[in-house]
Amino acid sequence: MTDFSLIETLRYEPDTGFVRLRLHLARLTRSARRLGFAGAAAAAARLQEAVREAEGPLRVRLTLDRHGAVAVTTAPFTPLPADALWRIRIASTRLDSSDRLLRVKTTRRGVYDAARSEFSPDQADEVILLNERDEVCEGTITSIFLDDGHGVLKTPPISCGLLAGVLRTELICQRRARVARLTAADLHGGRLYVGNSLRGLIRAELMV
Repeated sequence: MTDFSLIETLRYEPDTGFVRLRLHLARLTRSARRLGFAGAAAAAARLQEAVREAEGPLRVRLTLDRHGAVAVTTAPFTPLPADALWRIRIASTRLDSSDRLLRVKTTRRGVYDAARSEFSPDQADEVILLNERDEVCEGTITSIFLDDGHGVLKTPPISCGLLAGVLRTELICQRRARVARLTAADLHGGRLYVGNSLRGLIRAELMV
């Protein structure tokens, strides 16, 4: 299947530039190489061009298709307040851990859209997906992190069927997080967080 594009969604701050740019570009390059997509080398220049006249924080979305075409769009971005608390629910929609495309961020988002549609915005700020073994995987737009009181966040391994999120990668490299298989029951045993590179870590509450 090549009827999709690769995506990177970045945060841009006028004073400091792109947040986690190196990790975003590394993931894009790695995914493009794995799938045989050309054009990843042009991404950095296209991103800089898109924000040349930016005066405030931006959400920047870059896509790379199988022909090597790069497209960049921007929109104003308002960070979440530091005390934000997201309501989280678990979807009945399941991920297939054998689907290797789940490890790549693409425009193929049918399963995530299906999970998100199970709850209205009034019922949940984010929705968690499990795999066929009922292991926790990820949210529709976030990685999952659990603080069980041992000082290092737990986050599900890629082998469960999930994306190597950029924030997740950074936290693992900083030894602030480590991989561990989690069940839905585990999520009640500590402080739950969700997060991505755009928004950072967000405190979360699992709704039942």
